[in-house]
Amino acid sequence: MSSYRQRGTVLTDHTFTVPLDHGQPDGAGIEVFAREVVAADQAGSSLPWLLFLQGGPGFGAPRPSGRDSWLDRALGEYRVLLLDQRGTGRSTPASRQTLARFGTPQAQAGYLANFRADSIVRDAELVRQVVTGGQPWSVLGQSFGGFCAVSYLSIAPEGLREAFITGGLPGLDVTADSVYRATYPQVAARNLAHYERYPQDVERARRVARHLRANDVTWPGGGRLTVEAFQSLGQMLGSSTGSDTLHYLLEDPFAGGELSDAFLHQARSRLTFAEGPLYAALHEACYAQQVATRWSAQRIRAEYPGFDPAAALDGDAPLLFTGEMIYPWMFDTDPVLEPLREAAQELAERDSWPRLYDAGRLAANEVPVAAAIYFGDMYVPRDFSLETADAIRGLRYWVTNEYQHDGLRVSNGKVLDHLIALAHGNA
Repeated sequence: MSSYRQRGTVLTDHTFTVPLDHGQPDGAGIEVFAREVVAADQAGSSLPWLLFLQGGPGFGAPRPSGRDSWLDRALGEYRVLLLDQRGTGRSTPASRQTLARFGTPQAQAGYLANFRADSIVRDAELVRQVVTGGQPWSVLGQSFGGFCAVSYLSIAPEGLREAFITGGLPGLDVTADSVYRATYPQVAARNLAHYERYPQDVERARRVARHLRANDVTWPGGGRLTVEAFQSLGQMLGSSTGSDTLHYLLEDPFAGGELSDAFLHQARSRLTFAEGPLYAALHEACYAQQVATRWSAQRIRAEYPGFDPAAALDGDAPLLFTGEMIYPWMFDTDPVLEPLREAAQELAERDSWPRLYDAGRLAANEVPVAAAIYFGDMYVPRDFSLETADAIRGLRYWVTNEYQHDGLRVSNGKVLDHLIALAHGNA
């Protein structure tokens, strides 16, 4: 355990050993890392703890710089713990390098099946016993972190003092198929809004797609940029500045009749899963409860022919970008995913996933809960979130169109401040 200072904060690094499989507490163990952050002028104070659960799945917690973003508001009354969820950040990694030690794709998939929200919650409970001495703590869940918070309320509500959820109220019983049937139309609408704002991008995107169809475009170091991969840049359309970022990316994509190095570099940085292979491997699994997902996003996409690029490639229709969807071809075009292709297939066919939420326990909930639901959320369907809000006893929610899915990060603490006020009965 080591401590150090940044502007206005004191940070302390913690590492904990937890079971890989919580059903076998005496079996193999892994490490989880967490970073404690406290205001410098309150470093010696006895403050309540706030656990932050990052979105994803498969990404480490934010790396703070002083009291940036929502941390400034949180540090006014909490000691914050930024958890690198199992398999991410400085926790024991789960990647092509570490999974190579398993002899078969089946063994890889069996290992990865332990990296969902239920396991993350049980990790948190072991961590809580150490850092708070067993006292309940507060939790802040962003996006997938909110899914984890609802699992926490289902599995171990006794560990929670209060819960704040932003853009992360999941449907309790919905399948991955239901999620994509709700999100594909939302993504299509976001495309049309983008093209209405930037009409010049219709031809620019079409020109890039046609170039990709006619040419074999590879990344430096391996991997391919295909039409379908180009379409998946639409994942950024769900963030507050994503449409602008996409526009600037399309502004000047060619040099000398080829896609420019600058364009390829920027596109690759947004398309590779090098920083989050677990996101690709487990994204659909985070919706799975007792049913197989069977590459849901790919199957349901066929129900929305507007996402077929043919109309843009061979006609004058706008090319529709996709959103937060994972497709099996990604394991063929991204070198960091290629070694996990067969394991991903095993996970897609797995039908023994345990339930993540306990409707009965949530209906009897006694933990103060406040949630921000973003009206036009492109990733987490609003209607499912509202159903869940009504299903969790005592939950107070705030529906807003002022922010997109990343409202917590971009609001300079306003979203968190309102959730704290809601949970405390002050709003």
